[in-house]
Amino acid sequence: MLDNLTQRLAKVVKTMRGEARLTESNTAEMLREVRLALLEADVALPAVRDFVAKVKEKALGEEVIGSLTPGQALVGVVQRELASLMGADLGPEASQLNFATQPPAIILMAGLQGAGKTTTVGKLAKYLRETKKKKVLTVSADVYRPAAIGQLQTVTGQAGADFFPSQPTDKPVDIALAALDWAKKHHHEVLIVDTAGRLGIDQAMMDEIRAVHAAINPIETLFVVDAMLGQDAINTAKAFSDALPLTGVVLTKLDGDSRGGAALSVRHITGKPIKFAGVAEKLDGLEAFDPSRMANRILGMGDILALVEEARKGVDMAAAEGLANKIKGGGKFDLNDFKAQLSQMKKMGGLTGLLDKLPAQMQAAAGNANMDQAEKNVRRMEGIINSMTPAERAKPELIKAARKRRIAAGAGVQVQEVNRMLSQFEQMQSMMKKLKGGGMMKMMRGMKGMLPGGMR
Repeated sequence: MLDNLTQRLAKVVKTMRGEARLTESNTAEMLREVRLALLEADVALPAVRDFVAKVKEKALGEEVIGSLTPGQALVGVVQRELASLMGADLGPEASQLNFATQPPAIILMAGLQGAGKTTTVGKLAKYLRETKKKKVLTVSADVYRPAAIGQLQTVTGQAGADFFPSQPTDKPVDIALAALDWAKKHHHEVLIVDTAGRLGIDQAMMDEIRAVHAAINPIETLFVVDAMLGQDAINTAKAFSDALPLTGVVLTKLDGDSRGGAALSVRHITGKPIKFAGVAEKLDGLEAFDPSRMANRILGMGDILALVEEARKGVDMAAAEGLANKIKGGGKFDLNDFKAQLSQMKKMGGLTGLLDKLPAQMQAAAGNANMDQAEKNVRRMEGIINSMTPAERAKPELIKAARKRRIAAGAGVQVQEVNRMLSQFEQMQSMMKKLKGGGMMKMMRGMKGMLPGGMR
């Protein structure tokens, strides 16, 4: 997202050297690059003007401290203003959902058709159930789109939450009120109401959602917007903001090949905080939105905190501790352990997900690695290991020429790929031996070339 802005800022940092402070003359070029990058990213013109003016005001006369170059100092100003533009000035509590009400806390989802409302309801139900430990009920008041009710029932079941059934012949207000009554009787802590969308703004839709809002009085009214909309997001955001007392925004498809301007425009237009961002299609692909961390990612600084959170969610700590104790106790790292490590990496978002959260310099270290091919290589290695017998996984030294041919045939690959996988396993096994003796730095040096797809 906003790769163009990242690249332009990196170029300016390199060119602005040898200056003692930021002045109007040496910031002019940088501000021009920022303005062009934001406009190319489809950020709303009013937001661009406001942003550039604030950056100019804060940057002029700022001392360049210590070893910082003027370019780096200016990027610091841009980072702070980007975070502010996306809601950091509202404070950390603004991006949190409000549950300070008599249960159930009602969350009303609004937005155009195709923005991803229904999927987001499932993601949010899963997030609230697993992260906030809430008992969640969902209901669909979309009586127009074919299969909308069935889709919500499916994603709600996958999220492990409860679903209140409705019929296309029912009125949206009646559906919402019946679901609220059910939620109260069955002690649900949160009720999420999915509403109907249209391909464009129309008066009938706005009247209907206003009626639903008035009937159930939700504590949270979230506007769901597709990050790929660009300039269209501005008109949509303004229409919903005028029609409803919005409390927050959910950005979807932030992982898409979009220019990303919606992320910077919607908060400026609505004045409401971005509370969540959809970063993947899977139900766990919903992140609580942090303006400062998103600004860091836009500027190529990475998001190490998000990486740590992914590790906490994805890594089986008991299994990791068991492996550590096994190695310390003199046990051998076998192919079962190797496969488990590949599985843990997939749970953390795979190579692409991990790389996306690293700083730009570390991403550059990956060179021109084909990440799609790298992900395929990981899946292929898992397939090769799955083609082995339990004895072969526990004792890889048993795998000679005849066994390699059988394993290759079972996995649908060439024998050379089996040899390559075993070679990578042996490198990992060698590193684990070094870990046993406390040789962490040796292990890190030994990791060069371990990742598939040309990454270093």
